[in-house]
Amino acid sequence: MLLRQHCLLNLHRFSTPPAQPLAAVSFSRSSTLSARLNPSTESPPPLNRSSAPNFAAAGLLRTAIFVPPGVAREDVTPEMVLPGSNIVVGPYAGDAQIKQVEFVKSSARARDCPKDHRPEFAILGRSNVGKSSLINTLVRKKEFALTSKKPGKTQLINHFLVNKSWYFVDLPGYGFANASQSARTDWSSFTKGYFLNRDTLVSVLLLVDSSIPPQQIDLDCANWLGRNNIGLTFVFTKCDKTKGGKGKRPDENIKHFQDLISNYYKEPPPWIMTSSVTGLGRDELLLHMSQLRNYWDNDDIV
Repeated sequence: MLLRQHCLLNLHRFSTPPAQPLAAVSFSRSSTLSARLNPSTESPPPLNRSSAPNFAAAGLLRTAIFVPPGVAREDVTPEMVLPGSNIVVGPYAGDAQIKQVEFVKSSARARDCPKDHRPEFAILGRSNVGKSSLINTLVRKKEFALTSKKPGKTQLINHFLVNKSWYFVDLPGYGFANASQSARTDWSSFTKGYFLNRDTLVSVLLLVDSSIPPQQIDLDCANWLGRNNIGLTFVFTKCDKTKGGKGKRPDENIKHFQDLISNYYKEPPPWIMTSSVTGLGRDELLLHMSQLRNYWDNDDIV
């Protein structure tokens, strides 16, 4: 167990804490990791909804990539970056296919979650961001994640066992589409307790709706996770949608979101574009998760 905790601690170092965390959040899980934070008494800058630069034209800068364990930044080539993402594929990437998945349990408290020490990925996002659709796409089973159709279950921590070796964890959604800019993460205390006390958590998949402009509540959630040294990957959903008239395209909204996130993080966390309609990003996301999982679970790490 101590070895697993050591692996998890090292993995979190690859998700850099925010450069300007909210003053209201003042605690951290580890003195070693908290030393990397750069606290500020100022609140994060407000959203600027002006026109964002064209993402496709801007390209992917070497300094903006996520370099996983086992890869030297100077050795990265364009072919190593997963399409539609900033994620480099490294030596820990392995078998990413989902062959079996089963619902295990719903827990009302973090201490009631499974205690078998398998690694897990938590799926988090606003209440209408498409969490269930993403899970269904990843496991390739229609209506497998029925949380959106069962309001009671949306208030629970739901564990799905994959290949009898690791978990998807579906968490309650937070906020609403019309949340004001001053809104703060309003998820239940037991959800925060899960994040702060779950040693088997490899990373959070933070879902962001790419079909709309960046939402302050998503930025606040990312800031809270980073301030508490919790690794995350931004998963942009609904990337197949296009907007006419004054609406922005998904790639423009994503670029705008990334520009805003740069105010919170010293280095960009991993991100990837997905669509539950076309399957965009499915295999790439699973491959990314495999390398994080294999690194976390590697018994040779000392």
